[in-house]
Amino acid sequence: MAMLGEISHTTTYRYATPVTFGTHRAMFLPRRGASARLLSWSVETSVPSTIRWVTDSRTNAITVMDFSEPSSELKIAFQVRGVYFGVKGIEAFPLESRADEVPVQYTPDEWTDLAGYLRPHAEDPDGSVAAWTKNFVAGDQDQTIDVLQRMLSSFRSFSYCARDTEGTQSPSDTLHKRSGTCRDFAWLMIETLRRLGFAARFVSGYLYDAALDGGAVGMTGSGATHAWLQVFLPGAGWLDYDPTNSISAGFDLIPVAIARHPGQAIPLAGSWIGDAKDYLGMSIDVAVRKIGEFRDPSEG
Repeated sequence: MAMLGEISHTTTYRYATPVTFGTHRAMFLPRRGASARLLSWSVETSVPSTIRWVTDSRTNAITVMDFSEPSSELKIAFQVRGVYFGVKGIEAFPLESRADEVPVQYTPDEWTDLAGYLRPHAEDPDGSVAAWTKNFVAGDQDQTIDVLQRMLSSFRSFSYCARDTEGTQSPSDTLHKRSGTCRDFAWLMIETLRRLGFAARFVSGYLYDAALDGGAVGMTGSGATHAWLQVFLPGAGWLDYDPTNSISAGFDLIPVAIARHPGQAIPLAGSWIGDAKDYLGMSIDVAVRKIGEFRDPSEG
């Protein structure tokens, strides 16, 4: 199945008096590959700018913007059109036998390639994350897909709580609070999986919510940037898992950036020079819309 979709993402910063802007770096362009084909994309800024596109070491597309004039408002607007392909479920990806049970048996080449995604990154000062990890492989509960599904389902007991402050909670904080944002939930699941020997990576992107097409909201995190994770399973490759919405298939998740940890996947970062009290705040407007069905012309 394939969906023709459009993404618009506008960020507006406001200041009491004109300020000078440093370089801004944005991650808004969906990753191209087997699950996505980009048809067009653009970026516009309210302040005259020089824009260039680069890729980082993880092949994420980065938009680099340098501004030539001061202003009391900076608006950055991205728009993308593309085709997004989905799958019905994990059964579409038969695992190799070495991935059937925990721990997954990676090959030497895979260990080398996946090393950065296998090692835990966050501290676990009180051992709470390690203790929580054991719950998912207690007794003979070691079938890989079952472990992943139990872990995904466990987040239903957590409370989603949006916050204005930047950054991501530590996994232990999220576990103790039993609440957080999509970034917090993804980061906790990643660090839990790594302690079980899985290669897992952080993903930032967009969430398509079909309910929005009808004027309702059906999933948490729609209408904004979203975060989830991917797990590498031999035979299937990198598979998406969204602990916020218990999603593990379909074209609801549109990846933009992949990273070892959340700090490497900031949607928009930059600097400005002025008095701190001049900053009045920011607003973000995100829309992910289905604009039609896609049919490959080559299929006749």
